[in-house]
Amino acid sequence: MKKVNILLILIICLTGCKKSDHSTNLTGNIKGLGNDTIYLYEVDGIYEKIDTIYVKEDKFSHAIKVDTATSALLLFKNKTEYPVFLDKNNQIKIQGNADNLDYLNIEGNIYNEELTAFLKDLQDLGTPSEKVLEEKAETFIRQHSSSPVSIYLLNKYFIEKETPDFQKIKALIGSFTGILQDRPIIEKLNEYIAQLEKADKGKTAPFFSLTDEKGKKVTRAEKFRDKYMLVNFWASWCKECDKSNAELRKINKKYKKNNNFGMIGISLDVDKEAWKDAIEKDTLNWTQVCDATGWNSETAKQYAILKLPTNILVSPTGKIMERDIPTDSLSHKIDEILKKNEKK
Repeated sequence: MKKVNILLILIICLTGCKKSDHSTNLTGNIKGLGNDTIYLYEVDGIYEKIDTIYVKEDKFSHAIKVDTATSALLLFKNKTEYPVFLDKNNQIKIQGNADNLDYLNIEGNIYNEELTAFLKDLQDLGTPSEKVLEEKAETFIRQHSSSPVSIYLLNKYFIEKETPDFQKIKALIGSFTGILQDRPIIEKLNEYIAQLEKADKGKTAPFFSLTDEKGKKVTRAEKFRDKYMLVNFWASWCKECDKSNAELRKINKKYKKNNNFGMIGISLDVDKEAWKDAIEKDTLNWTQVCDATGWNSETAKQYAILKLPTNILVSPTGKIMERDIPTDSLSHKIDEILKKNEKK
C-alpha cells in the first residue's frame, strides 16, 4: 500500500485519539520484522503521528488511549502503510510477515476483520485487473454502507486514481448511511465535488489575481485572453512535479513562438524563497505566480485542486477544455488542439 498522499489526507476519516480512561491494546507478531519501530498515524487535514510502537524480536505490545472509534495508519520503516481501525477497550491482534506488509491479518473488531477478509479475497485472485479491483471495492462499499472500511476503500480504489471519476465517487457516497454521511471528512469531500463541478470541463476558468516572482500582479483575464492556456499547479516540494517540469520545459520550448498558446505555473508553496529557487534551478521561464498560502490558496480551491501536479487546459474564450491531463499526454493533447484551431 503506497505512502499516503494528498488525496488520502482528504479522504481517510479519523476522529483522533484523545485522553480517555478507555485503553485499546495492540499486540502483534510480524515475522522477520526483528527489532524495529512502527509509527501510528492519524490523518485529519494533516498527516500526524500520534504514537510509536517498538518491536522486539518480531513482537510488540502497546496500549493507547482511544476516546472514540478511530481509523489509523501503521507506518513501517520501509514506508509501507496499513490501515487499522481502533475503538475503546479493543484488543487488537496483528499478524503478518515482514516480506509482505501489504497483507496483514488484523483482529479485534468487526472493521479490521472486514478489511482483512476483503484483502484476503483479493490475494486469492492473484493479480486482478484494475476493473476487477474496482468492482470488488464497489460491491463491498454498497454492502457495507455504514462501515468506515468503505471510506478507506473509496479512497484506495477510486480517489487515488490518476484521473478519479467523481461522478462515480459521488454515487458511492450517496450509498452511505447517515453514520458515514455525517463524518466531517465526507462533508468536506462533498464540498470538494461541488466545487469541482464549478471548475470542470466546459465551465469558465475561475478568476485569479496573483503575483509573479518579481512582485508583478498577474490576472486570469490578462493571461487567458485570446489564446489557449496551459495552467500547471505545482510546488517546489512536490517530487512528481520535478518530472512534470522536465516535460513542461520541452512544451514551452516547442510552442514559445506560437501566439495562440501560453503557459502559467501556479505554485502551492508557502516559502517564496524555495519557490523562486525552484524556478531558477528548473529553468521554469514561463509565467510563474504564487500567493504563499499552500493548500489554503483560494485559487487552488476555486480550481478544485487536490493533487500535484495538476494540468488544466483553458480555451481562448476562458472555458476549461481539459483537466487532470497526465504529463506524458500533454504535448499530444496540445498538438491536437492547436492543429484543429489552424484548420478553422
